[in-house]
Amino acid sequence: MQLEMGIAPARAVAATGIPARIGTLIRNVTGAAVAVLVVAEILVLFAGVLARYVFHAPLIWSDELASILFLWLAMLGAVVAFERGEHMRMSAFVGGLRQPFRGFFDALAIAVPLLFLSLALGAAYEFAVDEIIVSTPALDISAGWRVAALPVGFALMHVLAVLRLIERTDWRVTLAAVALVVVAAAIFAALRPSFTGLGNLNLLIFFVGLVGAMVLAGIPIAFAFATATFGYIALTTRLPHSVVIGRMDEGMSHFVLLSVPLFVFLGVLIEMTGMARAMLAFLASLLGHVRGGLQYVLVGAMYLVSGISGSKAADMAAIAPVLLPEMEKRGADRGELLALLAATGAQTETIPPSLVLITIGSVTGVSIAALFAVGLMPALVVGALLCCVVWLRSRKDDLSGVRRASFGEIAKALVVALPAIALPFIIRAAVIEGVATATEVSTIGIAYALLAGLLIYRRFDWRRLYPMLVDTAALSGAILLIIGAATGMAWALTQSGFSAALAHMMTSLPGGAVGFMLVSLVAFIVLGSLLEGIPAIVLFGPLLFPIARQVGVNEVHYSMVVILAMGIGLFAPPFGVGYYAASAISRIRPDEGMRPMIGYIAALFIGTLIVAAVPWISTGFIR
Repeated sequence: MQLEMGIAPARAVAATGIPARIGTLIRNVTGAAVAVLVVAEILVLFAGVLARYVFHAPLIWSDELASILFLWLAMLGAVVAFERGEHMRMSAFVGGLRQPFRGFFDALAIAVPLLFLSLALGAAYEFAVDEIIVSTPALDISAGWRVAALPVGFALMHVLAVLRLIERTDWRVTLAAVALVVVAAAIFAALRPSFTGLGNLNLLIFFVGLVGAMVLAGIPIAFAFATATFGYIALTTRLPHSVVIGRMDEGMSHFVLLSVPLFVFLGVLIEMTGMARAMLAFLASLLGHVRGGLQYVLVGAMYLVSGISGSKAADMAAIAPVLLPEMEKRGADRGELLALLAATGAQTETIPPSLVLITIGSVTGVSIAALFAVGLMPALVVGALLCCVVWLRSRKDDLSGVRRASFGEIAKALVVALPAIALPFIIRAAVIEGVATATEVSTIGIAYALLAGLLIYRRFDWRRLYPMLVDTAALSGAILLIIGAATGMAWALTQSGFSAALAHMMTSLPGGAVGFMLVSLVAFIVLGSLLEGIPAIVLFGPLLFPIARQVGVNEVHYSMVVILAMGIGLFAPPFGVGYYAASAISRIRPDEGMRPMIGYIAALFIGTLIVAAVPWISTGFIR
């Protein structure tokens, strides 16, 4: 796997004794805390929506309280993800190694975060102390209550990192990894006088060389970004170290990002309540009898489900277990199924409420309502080209044993699926019409899904609720820590003057707006395969979107092209993480889908070029 959600705790035997007890205590306490925080966020935000739009008596404190709780949810969620080993890391190089080399890099993936946490803990404490004297405007309490989440989260992850190293049984390999990190840190510290005279060459050293080495070595991406940024600030400038913590706080505290955990929870909720299964059943009854019918159903189902969950992994996990076994029974090639599942993941990246859309809006200032309004059409264009590939490959399918559903069966399936199909359109309409923000509408979606599951589909497993809440917090914490770290790195790049130099270079490209768009398309395909969509857009969005405006490219149009390009990189083998996620979810070996994927990648690329060449596809529905 090229990019994993995980730092695998390579232990030969189960950990016992005091370290295990401490780890269990942290796991239980943080798990319960994040579950409560997710529920509290939903209730506070939903109460704000009801007060504002139903009772016309806004709660002036609801957004502020939600923001305070959110930083705690982000940091404690990151702690849960760290304990589980679910922070994103690239493993293209590490995954192919044998022991003891694999164990060495796994230990390194713990030791480097431990270094950052050791250095940042004091700075986080100083930042929190400085914020104590600041009072919040609505609740009139100290801002220290909010930012205390940073040192607490760092301290807990620090303890977990130490425990993880102690628990490892291959102690010689572990010591070698720790020694390498200590020696490297000492060498960088000794070279500090030399760094001060290198100017912007330091950007190559820290943000290309150091980040590249750490990412390839399997260091979690959030900690690779944060370590490089902290080192750059500490060793090449005279700024206080707490400035890095401040930028991370700023990156994780955008109010619009509150919708991230809520949409993640909504994604797992629709699977648990049977809403996704109902949509699939309707599409299958409608198209299951035609050649390539279930492949078309897969494309359509991903189109619909993506509009609800906002998470590609949740989308594929909701559809693949239901649809793929039936497709195999009809003789579909396993590699073809994997390739199409991955391709539809790339196709639906622009469909609201995609987390990438929300992230772009938060870091670039592009209207999220506008992004939600136009995201359906680019995905429809790309989806049509994927269907063309399906048609070409399924012309000779034998469907002699497949029965066509009757009109009555189709109508019954539609009635059952209608409440589920309505949800994505309710979400989009609420945002586009200004009824609620992207953050608020996520709570409306959750309330709708809860009622549908309890009253209509009558499928609600209360035993799954707590694990779902903890899973939501862990995934959200991993995502938000990356956003915070990438925000810090982007700020450092901007302060260095790099953004001005980049703007000058990009605006002087031949071809004007066309040349800029083509270079951006290629760049984001590469970035999408190396960094994954969210860190790539947080890191480069603030740099490139102002340039797009300067050369005359509509920022909404540019957003659609950038997202589709990153989707290609994200799901294209051999590097794209999304492809391997699709492989894991479908339980089909990656090598089986490599050849079939070529045709779908070509369709995705052609579709992206069409969207780039015809701005109306992206801007025609902006009001």
